[in-house]
Amino acid sequence: MGFNEAFNYVLFNNPVSSSMWSLAANGAKAVGLKPKALTQTAATHTVAAVATASQQALPSLYKILGHNRHILKLAGLSGATAVMLGAYGAHHRFAMNDDEDRDPKNIFEMTNRYHFIHSLALLAAPLARRPYLTALLMVSGMGLFCGSCYYISFTNDRRVVQFTPVGGFLLIFGWLSFAI
Repeated sequence: MGFNEAFNYVLFNNPVSSSMWSLAANGAKAVGLKPKALTQTAATHTVAAVATASQQALPSLYKILGHNRHILKLAGLSGATAVMLGAYGAHHRFAMNDDEDRDPKNIFEMTNRYHFIHSLALLAAPLARRPYLTALLMVSGMGLFCGSCYYISFTNDRRVVQFTPVGGFLLIFGWLSFAI
C-alpha cells in the first residue's frame, strides 16, 4: 500500500472517518450547504451511501488544495512525531527535580501538548492567505519552542533555553498570520 492509499484510508475510507464525514455532510446539509456528490445520495440517508458520496466528494478537496497539500503532509508528520514523542516520554524516566515548575516531566507534558495543538493548527495553514508563510512560522516555532523544551526535559541541560522564547514568538506570529 502506497502513501496516497494509506493517506486516503486514514482520512476517508476507514469506518471512523467515514462516520465523521457522514456527520459533517449531514451538518452541512442542515445549514443549507449542498455539495453535488453528497446531495445526489442524501435521499437514501444510509451510512454506506453517504460514505461513498464522501469518498467521491472529499478527495476533490485534496486536489483543490493543489501545492498546499504538502502542508497537510507536513502537519501529519508533525502529529505523528508528537504521538511518538508522547509515547517515548510516557515511558522515559525523568530526572527528579525539587523545583516543581522546572520538573522535566511537567516541561515534557506541556511541550507535548503544545506540539499537538500546533500540529493541528498546521492543518489549517492552507486556508491562510499566505499558507507557506503560516506553515513556515508554525513549523519554525514548533522546532525552536518544542524542540528546545523537549531537549531540556529529556537531558535536563538548560543551554538551549534561549531558543524557547524565539520559538514562542514564531508560534504567536504563525497564529497572527491567519488574521493578516
